[in-house]
Amino acid sequence: MGARESIARLHEAATKVRVALKFQPRVGLVLGSGLSDVLDRLENATRFAFSEIPHFPVSTVVGHAGEVLAGTLAGKLVWAQRGRVHHYEGRPMSEVAFPIRLMKLLGVQTVILTNAAGGVNPQFRVGDFVLINDHINTLPDNPLRGENVEELGPRFPNLLDAYSAALRALAQRAAQGAGLGRLHEGVYLVTQGPMYETPAEIRAFAKWGADLVGMSTVPEAIAARHMGMDVLGISVVTNLAAGLDAKTQLSHQEVLDTTQRRRGDFAKLLLAILAALP
Repeated sequence: MGARESIARLHEAATKVRVALKFQPRVGLVLGSGLSDVLDRLENATRFAFSEIPHFPVSTVVGHAGEVLAGTLAGKLVWAQRGRVHHYEGRPMSEVAFPIRLMKLLGVQTVILTNAAGGVNPQFRVGDFVLINDHINTLPDNPLRGENVEELGPRFPNLLDAYSAALRALAQRAAQGAGLGRLHEGVYLVTQGPMYETPAEIRAFAKWGADLVGMSTVPEAIAARHMGMDVLGISVVTNLAAGLDAKTQLSHQEVLDTTQRRRGDFAKLLLAILAALP
């Protein structure tokens, strides 16, 4: 699909959504596997199945609900996406980036990207919340490849502050105010997946400087920064990466079990961050 066709599809989706919404969202949330319980607190919600939004990609992953809820959360007007599509599902990067680009067209300026991740840093423990402060991209493609559309952003965007330092500082204050203590920060490395990594790969990633490993988030962060959005990334460490615990047999069920166990505190964290946003 060409860049011009992609932008036309984005405008078609945005036009339909605006008709249904009674407000302009300012904060976007992308909630990964098992992390969407916070939306139980959403007020005056308008609900969209992914399939109801023109050209919106539909997830095939267990644990990703595949819907968007728009409303008021912690006093902020939000566009909250339950689930996402991934490159490993066979989706082109134009589809992986589509939801983020739609957020921007709807008025979102700050996006909070969440995910379940494997812990590479030996100081991390299962269930920890980690603020992403940088990333390493090993994917074979990215959402900016091909013709650039100036309406979306510049040809060569700067990723120096890809994950906003100001938002991380705000999140740290919010976490401590909510009684969750100081959060870890770390570098998130994205792999193509869908298989989990080998112990040798994890050893290599650690030498590169990775603290976390996962299969999402980075293309969304790139697309968001390309369009001038501010990004906060939050990982939940749902398992120790391959080779770090001889007793661990990695599985998606383990991911879901950990997020279920931490869902209450994760909701508390997100609500505190939203309340602290200007």
